Amino acid sequence: MAEKPLTDWDSGLCDCFENASTCCYGFWCCPCLACTVSGQFGENRCLPLCDVCSPAILAACGIPLFIPPALLSLRASMRNRYGIKGSICKDIGVSCFCVWCAWCQMHREIKHRKKPPTVINMQSQTIVNMQPPPVMMMPGNPGFINQTVITH
Repeated sequence: MAEKPLTDWDSGLCDCFENASTCCYGFWCCPCLACTVSGQFGENRCLPLCDVCSPAILAACGIPLFIPPALLSLRASMRNRYGIKGSICKDIGVSCFCVWCAWCQMHREIKHRKKPPTVINMQSQTIVNMQPPPVMMMPGNPGFINQTVITH
């Protein structure tokens, strides 16, 4: 079985004006957007809260954490599920330096993938020829026999 070719993200990382409502939502309440994306993707809605709580807890223990684990794992999982080009290195870079933009991009991707397909129902018209088929009279033995000639 041949694998599908990898595709690009439906929107770029900084395509905020493609869907301004997503980015406004992400700007004013990024944790809310992150929890929504997580839930829509089929994961626990509270998963992104690890990104908020983990750095503070780990820093208190003396362990610095720079990569948001929930964002990184969801982004890599989304790329894998939808067959999107990229690498874990790019995911780490985006997760570290473009947190809001990454959540917005993933939200746009889910919205794009969840669009119902457009169905076009076309019906062909049947053309009926109302003329009778040509009849040819052929001389036969004791009279004439009607024979229908079929032409294509």
